[in-house]
Amino acid sequence: MLYYLLYQHSQLINVVRYPSFRAIAAGATAMILGLMLFPPFITWLKKVQAGSSNVREDTPETHQVKTGTPTMGGALLLVSLLGSCLLWGDLTDLKLWVVMGMTACFGLIGFADDFRKLKNRNSKGLSGKVRLLAQFGITTFVIVLLFIQPDFDSRVSFPVINFERFNPDIGWAYIPLAVIVIVGTANAVNLTDGLDGLAIGPVITSSFVFLVLAYAGGAILFKTFVLAEYLRIPHIDGAEELTVYCAALMGAGIAFLWFNTYPASIFMGDVGSLALGAGLGTMAVLTKNEIVSAIIHGVFLMEALSVIIQVASFKMTGKRVFLMAPIHHHYELKGWAEPKIIVRFWVISIMLALVGLATLKLR
Repeated sequence: MLYYLLYQHSQLINVVRYPSFRAIAAGATAMILGLMLFPPFITWLKKVQAGSSNVREDTPETHQVKTGTPTMGGALLLVSLLGSCLLWGDLTDLKLWVVMGMTACFGLIGFADDFRKLKNRNSKGLSGKVRLLAQFGITTFVIVLLFIQPDFDSRVSFPVINFERFNPDIGWAYIPLAVIVIVGTANAVNLTDGLDGLAIGPVITSSFVFLVLAYAGGAILFKTFVLAEYLRIPHIDGAEELTVYCAALMGAGIAFLWFNTYPASIFMGDVGSLALGAGLGTMAVLTKNEIVSAIIHGVFLMEALSVIIQVASFKMTGKRVFLMAPIHHHYELKGWAEPKIIVRFWVISIMLALVGLATLKLR
């Protein structure tokens, strides 16, 4: 909106035409909005949710001290994120609308789940089948619409030396791959959101990585220098506009972390975790980093795999591999303090982010 008013409409401020400037502005706007609005929002949620238990049943007993902490903080996080994107993004860019739309749709699924939990005053929201059906349905619809676009790239990029030889076009098979990446990331972030600040830290880190990858994939410097060609990665027209979304997510995430850090004043809720996970998964698809995202989102992947391994082991052998899944609860039951688990998972996330960025040179 501001991009249109300040540049496209009147060219009043020339610097607004640069995605790099608007990304910085979007990040600052989202962070300021969050820091200003969260205190009254938390106060209001405490009144609305009074008497409700927002602590999941499948958590250690020590989590009962968190009873009374309001949830659904992700709703305001999304307002800050999407509002900032609408202000500073180029609203003629399809990719920006796709990632915002996926974020909003998964946010609505999470909102319905959180609202049902609060209404029933228990930790049971939408059934798993309903949630997955909605997630797969929406994601498949969006990916198919993208796939039929004449300029859609269905190649898969592998983070290996000699990029040209490991860049296969898989055709229609790209659709299920993209769907799995997005839905899988959304649910992995949701599983990670079990300790104060545990999920939002890696989300912020991943957002920064995708900001760099989006700019590298789309930027044309000095009108002729194609950065993607120099780095030998796929060039994606307009991908640099996605930096606005990534920066806004970082800003909104930092503002949320201010209030979500241990001990949390507010929880994210499914409205936030599903939405942010879907946004990050969509970024992986739009920037052609589907494979690399497994490294960047290594903490989320580790959490999801721990649940899969735990369930499979119990069904096949009747024994559990971990004391409790997801794996952060395993370390809680081993006696690790919650802040230690959180910070160490953040450190792992940062290290994996650096590995993800290093693949730019590897390719």
